[in-house]
Amino acid sequence: MDLAELTKIYDFTGRTVVITGGTGVLGSVMVKALAGCGANVAVLARNRDKAENMRSKISGHGRVTIVEGDALKLDDLQKAALSVIKEFGRIDCLINGAGGNHPQATTRADLSFFDIPEEALRFVFDLNLLGTILPCQVMAKHMAQQREGVILNVSSMSAFTPLTRVVTYSAAKAGVNNFTQWLAVHLAQEYSTRIRVNAIAPGFFETEQNRGLLKDQTTGELTPRGQSIINHTPMGRFGEPEDLLGTVLWLLSPASAFVTGIVVPVDGGFSAFGGV
Repeated sequence: MDLAELTKIYDFTGRTVVITGGTGVLGSVMVKALAGCGANVAVLARNRDKAENMRSKISGHGRVTIVEGDALKLDDLQKAALSVIKEFGRIDCLINGAGGNHPQATTRADLSFFDIPEEALRFVFDLNLLGTILPCQVMAKHMAQQREGVILNVSSMSAFTPLTRVVTYSAAKAGVNNFTQWLAVHLAQEYSTRIRVNAIAPGFFETEQNRGLLKDQTTGELTPRGQSIINHTPMGRFGEPEDLLGTVLWLLSPASAFVTGIVVPVDGGFSAFGGV
């Protein structure tokens, strides 16, 4: 394979990618990269103003369109799928980037595990696990009909070894890993071997959700938890959103045509380090 052929693998011109969580710190970088590679990107967003603001900052060979909807509502997802197909003709890829935690689902000095509210538990499980499963039900149905497609779920390092305090988030992301493997087998065996399902497991990145846990918002210094993470990350830093792009583009592209059912850590070595 020569350089021209290798370059073409990462040319997404004419391919349509649906992404949930595309307005977040990590998701917006994915949107920008895919548009730069020529993809048509449909961002499913509950907040159109926030999504439009994000889109205004993106330029590329592809097109970015905003589709209003909630990843936890089947009716919204079905309408979104029809809208995307009407505009672009098909759905080639799905990125399930919607996710996150809830302050009331995280243990702390004044909130024990025994007192975590039921509503907070359900919120985190729904957002992370149902927010992955439901979009797959809708978008993968169209992939099954066209007999090809790629799904990329966003998991977390806490799915492998649960992190202290974030009990619900860790359990929900472990469910995402399991579902990724199950769906990869199911779609390949029942519908088409040209439908692939994988996931990435980011390590520690500064996002809107966890910035206050990692750094003191007044001094900018690492919190004790942030310092502990750095001490257990061989590369000695937090990830930058752009650090995800090589793995994301690889898993969405024909370069990974024989890869399905895996969860790839992008973690600066965190998962490899035993702490000694």
